[in-house]
Amino acid sequence: MWAVVSKVHDVLIVGAGCAGMRAAIEAHDSGADVGVISKLHPTRSHSGAAEGGINASLGNTAEDSADLHAFDTVKGSDYLGDQDAIEEFAEEAPGDIIQLEHWGAVFTRNDEGKLAQRPFGAAGSPRTIFAADITGHVLIHVLYEQLLQRDPQVYEEFFAWRLAIEDGRVKGVICWDLLNGGLQLIEGKTVVIATGGCGRLYRATTNAYACTGDGMAMALREGLPLKDMEFMQFHPTTMYPSGILITEGCRGEGGFLINKDGERFMMKYAPNALELASRDVVSRSEQTEIDEGRGINGSIYLDLRHLGEERIVTRLPGSRELAMTYAGVDPIYDPIPVRPGAHYHMGGVETDKWGVTEIEGLYAAGKAACVSVHGANRLGGNSLMETIVFGRRAGKAAAEQARGMSSSPVSESMLADTERELAGLLGRSDGERPWQIRDDLGASMLENFGVFRREDQMLAQLDKIAELRERYRRVVVEDKGDVFNTDLTQALELGYLLDLAACMVQAGVARKESRGAHSRPTDFPTRDDENFMRHSITHWNGDGPALSYKEVRMTKWEPQERKY
Repeated sequence: MWAVVSKVHDVLIVGAGCAGMRAAIEAHDSGADVGVISKLHPTRSHSGAAEGGINASLGNTAEDSADLHAFDTVKGSDYLGDQDAIEEFAEEAPGDIIQLEHWGAVFTRNDEGKLAQRPFGAAGSPRTIFAADITGHVLIHVLYEQLLQRDPQVYEEFFAWRLAIEDGRVKGVICWDLLNGGLQLIEGKTVVIATGGCGRLYRATTNAYACTGDGMAMALREGLPLKDMEFMQFHPTTMYPSGILITEGCRGEGGFLINKDGERFMMKYAPNALELASRDVVSRSEQTEIDEGRGINGSIYLDLRHLGEERIVTRLPGSRELAMTYAGVDPIYDPIPVRPGAHYHMGGVETDKWGVTEIEGLYAAGKAACVSVHGANRLGGNSLMETIVFGRRAGKAAAEQARGMSSSPVSESMLADTERELAGLLGRSDGERPWQIRDDLGASMLENFGVFRREDQMLAQLDKIAELRERYRRVVVEDKGDVFNTDLTQALELGYLLDLAACMVQAGVARKESRGAHSRPTDFPTRDDENFMRHSITHWNGDGPALSYKEVRMTKWEPQERKY
């Protein structure tokens, strides 16, 4: 079953979205021999689905500064973001934008020929640079071009399954070769986890089917802590009924949210910021309208008609095409039905500002990591920027560490244990197919751990997850073949999702306050800075999560009430 890759890389990147490719580029440019593992072709990574834009304080549309960008991010995080990391993030963002533009990113420009910037939610200045409404698509292709120029070894369609960790250091990654079948050990002196998020925990999500939290779960199983796992952001405008993302750029360009009576209801909930309040505020407002009977078939409307055909066609062509294809609506003439959907998980592998984790040689970046820049709630446009800034930093740090390290082979006993575990899963002939467990998980998470959280529902969800994890012990993989065995990989992904769900809900039950994306309106409706101005830290203890806390790093902004 084994086919061991003999070459040892200085830096091994797991994941080939924006964070992974940016890490690989920087590691290569720092002199390292780089390998990249991806279960998808790199340009099919979920980063390409990002639409609205990427934040940097260029000040091309209005006065702006890194300090204002940092403050907006701190405030948007509901003061749970680590302020030293946020300040460095905001300071380095403009330089990264200029580099992307020099590499060939075709950003939309204003009448003066400068990079255009549109307003996004909870931003004190229009700072979101964009390429129409396909910004992620543009960036992932630009990064892929840069990756090809450097020609690292790319292990495409390799499913990363286990981190090879012995003697307190990472030694590589154990993968399943999707194309040829069989286990592969790919060795690296240092490893960067950049596997993306875990939105597929929910039935209604903007995330691709590949977003199953692989890197987070692999790190958790090896003893690494996960940080702020309870915070799942719901995007206010996912299309009904498909759940496909309709960018915040639609509201940045001036779109309205209306209920079944045609009322622009954000005037009630955020009279100053309106549709450009932070995403947690807008999602809760929409859900309240729907719950109180002012929705339309479980949704509300996003109205762009007043923008006019020219602005929609030039600034929002992708959103128009999606609405026409998947909702049968042309937004030039009719509003788009939308509702909140699981979008972005603020938690992840705990790292410092360079992506360093507690295990020697192991780094994390992008959605898989929690620095923490986003705290309890991410601002639109900060996610793409995070992948670039912290992907670059993690790649550089991993290359510098690898320069002083020697390779260390993985023991035969680890390889034998891994092969035995996989053989046991493939050898099972009686049991439940994974799809039903995955469907039950997605539906129950949406019901019990959604926009609003309630104690009885969260406790019921913990019981549900325990039941699903017990059913998973008897899961059966019907396809026993080697080539493109997606039946096997989907079963492994389900195991990751179940572990992460247990961590998320446990942390949610314990956080007895409302902060950012974690809203408990019936029992703890307000923020409790005295008891919960702290990060949740989750370790895996035996067969379940164990919770502790860590202080938020503050520099100059004391917590204050968020007003929109």
